[in-house]
Amino acid sequence: MTTLMLQILPVWFLALMMGVPLFVSMGLAAVAFAFLGGFPLGIVPQKIAQSANSFPLLAAPLFILMGNIMNSAGITDRIFGFATACVGFMRGGLCHANILASVIFAGMSGSAVADAGGVGTLEIKAMQDEGYDAETAAAITAASATIGPIIPPSLPMVIYGVTADVSIGGLFIAGIIPGLLMAGALMAMVVYVARKRDLPRHPFPGARQLWLAYKDAHWALMTPVILFGGMMAGIFTPTEAAAVATAYAIVLGLFVYRSFALKDLPELAVKTVETTGVVLALVMAAAALGWCLSISRIPQVVGPALVDLAGSPIVYLLIVNLLLLFVGCFMEALAAMLILIPILTPAAAQFGIDPIQFGLIFVLNLMIGTITPPVGVVLFVTSKVANISFEAMSRAILPWLAPLVAVLIAATLWPPLTTWLPQMIMGR
Repeated sequence: MTTLMLQILPVWFLALMMGVPLFVSMGLAAVAFAFLGGFPLGIVPQKIAQSANSFPLLAAPLFILMGNIMNSAGITDRIFGFATACVGFMRGGLCHANILASVIFAGMSGSAVADAGGVGTLEIKAMQDEGYDAETAAAITAASATIGPIIPPSLPMVIYGVTADVSIGGLFIAGIIPGLLMAGALMAMVVYVARKRDLPRHPFPGARQLWLAYKDAHWALMTPVILFGGMMAGIFTPTEAAAVATAYAIVLGLFVYRSFALKDLPELAVKTVETTGVVLALVMAAAALGWCLSISRIPQVVGPALVDLAGSPIVYLLIVNLLLLFVGCFMEALAAMLILIPILTPAAAQFGIDPIQFGLIFVLNLMIGTITPPVGVVLFVTSKVANISFEAMSRAILPWLAPLVAVLIAATLWPPLTTWLPQMIMGR
């Protein structure tokens, strides 16, 4: 079976190179494996259907819908206004506000693309209006958008938890400290760049204006509090939290801010279904291919080989980092997760690496990949919003990769950075 799988994988990669959609190519590879291996073909759709029958996976469309409602209801405007009032007085104030707004929005959307296309649109326009060049505005927006899937809630962590059978709640909690460190590292970079370029600053707005900005954004800022508080108190699971947050966003838009109408809901539902359809198609096709890999014992073959090659947990994590950073340059993050999780996690378990730490490192690597050329999806979004070429965007983002990679290295070399908070809160 291992030989058969190794024969089918080149066919799968060839289909990808010919432009066949990823989920189609994975499904075809699974069908070919079943046919040539003498299995009944009906087992492939069975595995596909089984993968969709997942309660934790239900969180994905709910978080996507919540992000769409937040953007449509103008809640992102209030978040950015509050962030500007808090840190706009610093040199390069709008750069700092950009990052702080991403941290706040990260506690609501859980998606880098949603951050870049939602609050990022406001941030880039505000920065350009104040005289920042488009490349700088777009680069900071793209870099700060990677915080979205690290600070909970996080769509990639939901997918990782479902695929690797790891506690989603534990992954959520583990992302808080690294996410805040990412923001701190980016803001430190802004301090350096602001002094070097003499970037503008706003006057301090005063306590009254700061209070008014907070008051305007108060109910939006309560979203992460409700999510974390409910999950930490055991009131609801991460999936139920997604449902609660979606309902809360609707209430905010309809009755608190009154910037959202019920007639907008069908259009947002369609957008959510479109996005969810892409996610679920990948998840279901990857489940079928994952069954093929399992039957072929590919993880059992590759795992010991990686263990022998690495020799120690630290070396193995460094190898995984390099592999994922490279893969992230050429493959969409979700697809890379679904393909590589079954292969890389068994070896991590053999080394005794904490599954929460490994999951966080896995996700962080691939989020950095979203802003790495030539296939960084967030780069495409921000370059379009800023109206600059993808080549210019790719050059502008390079310096901003350094602080994110520094946090990745810290999370790799010092496990308590990701394991201490889950152990303290969940006792695991």
